[in-house]
Amino acid sequence: MDRREALKLSLLAGVGLAAGGAQAQQACATDGTPAQFTPKKPADAKPLENELEKYPKCPYCGMDRKEHHRTRMLVQYSDDLVDGTCSIHCLGLSLGVNIDREPKAILGPDYGSTAEPRPLLAVEKLTYLIGADLKHAMTKRSKHSFAAKEVAEQFKQKHGGEFGDFNEALKQSYLDMAADVAQIRKNREERRKKMMMHKQG
Repeated sequence: MDRREALKLSLLAGVGLAAGGAQAQQACATDGTPAQFTPKKPADAKPLENELEKYPKCPYCGMDRKEHHRTRMLVQYSDDLVDGTCSIHCLGLSLGVNIDREPKAILGPDYGSTAEPRPLLAVEKLTYLIGADLKHAMTKRSKHSFAAKEVAEQFKQKHGGEFGDFNEALKQSYLDMAADVAQIRKNREERRKKMMMHKQG
């Protein structure tokens, strides 16, 4: 998996801004990752066991991973520290700020499954449908993953989009990052204003 090439795009897409204030932070003992970005859960050799109980919330945006089980992802790093995220958008943040921590496994959902929650599979086994008119978490341009290419074809015929592998989907996530972050900030500010108006009313 050519992760480092994909991660170079994070700088162009503005992911580097997220770590802009980290220079003065204490670094991890084993690598150069700023301590504030280290996965906070204990090392976990079997992250799929009771996954949603152990990793209920995305550490980057706070979204409920069970609610967003169709888009959630999980990365297990070589030291068995784990980040369970709500989406490929937030997975990209994890990979970007943990750039010196090598992934042992990256898992994504089978959107085409009917199981609840959707099963997680190694991303190397998944086909990504990018840009279909399907809702996705944390990004305007969807990037859904499928275990079966035939099922992905059916969704493509109905909803559009283009096929790609995980590396391409991650690359497109980085390219979309600046616009997605701007939209997320706007949405959250609007929600805060509505809450304030509700409290004042």
